[in-house]
Amino acid sequence: MGAAIPIGRGDASFLDGPPGRRTLDNLTHSLVGALIGQAGLKRKTGLAMPALIIGANLPDIDAACFFWLDGTQHLAFRRGITHGPPAWLLLPFVLAGLLYGFDRWQAKRGTRPAARLPMSFGWLYLLGLLGCLTHPALDWLNVYGIRLLEPFSSRWFYGDTLFIIDPFLWLVLGSATWISLRREKRGGNWRKPARTAVALGLGYIGVNGALTYAAENGAAEGPTGNELVIASPPPLRSWEREIITGGKGLYAIDGEALPGVPLVSCDLAAARAQDPNVDAFLFWARTPFVVPEEDGSYTLYDARFYDPRSRGRFSVPLEDGVCAEPREG
Repeated sequence: MGAAIPIGRGDASFLDGPPGRRTLDNLTHSLVGALIGQAGLKRKTGLAMPALIIGANLPDIDAACFFWLDGTQHLAFRRGITHGPPAWLLLPFVLAGLLYGFDRWQAKRGTRPAARLPMSFGWLYLLGLLGCLTHPALDWLNVYGIRLLEPFSSRWFYGDTLFIIDPFLWLVLGSATWISLRREKRGGNWRKPARTAVALGLGYIGVNGALTYAAENGAAEGPTGNELVIASPPPLRSWEREIITGGKGLYAIDGEALPGVPLVSCDLAAARAQDPNVDAFLFWARTPFVVPEEDGSYTLYDARFYDPRSRGRFSVPLEDGVCAEPREG
């Protein structure tokens, strides 16, 4: 069967916790919204910063699915309808209405801050829309995937550019936001640090995109073939790439084959019809493969997040009889 290969990007320490941790993390989303505001747009209307920061996180309202979905079924729901074009337009409208109503409520109670700028519903909507658009753009950058055209198409898109959590982006965006706020308080040029950080962040993303492109196009032939090649950024080492190669249920990481049996040995169509968790997993999976376990059972994994220690997060057990032992020779 071969030795299990724990892959860094599937390490449970990076993927445990709130649902947002399984997409590009919400701290990054929030910092991007704040930085856009500090670049100057927060002066367009009262409550501009909440519009930008909340807007940058709005698509992740689909995390509520954890209240009604069991097992791996959330994989088929996340990164879908709330990340698609209709949501980009509707969610900021709802947010603008709530913020505008909140301001009027404060005014009636006499608790509206005197320093707050006049309210503009139009600017609230535009800023919420801008913040909302940054969310799918950032989510697209990792190997997890996003359905950018939902509900018009359920196709998954992948940027393969950044790991789910990127400390360098935290450092650049967070420090620039802090410096900008500090300068603003002292009466200095507070827009410049934010604009510089935006440029640095875009440059960093561009460099990582080039690294991925070069790695995927220069990948050596893997032991299971190169029908699919993915250059996946590992945690904390954004300059490196772990190369996934293979296809049809047989994959390798950096030239070392993962344990598994050919998918043709398993009746996955029947498994999908019988088990909604299997159906959801295969809808989401980009590199699915089946591993025979020591107890004789079979487990479905995805090579992007393969770690036998993290079962239940990115794996699903198959019912008895779904897979047959592959014949020798």
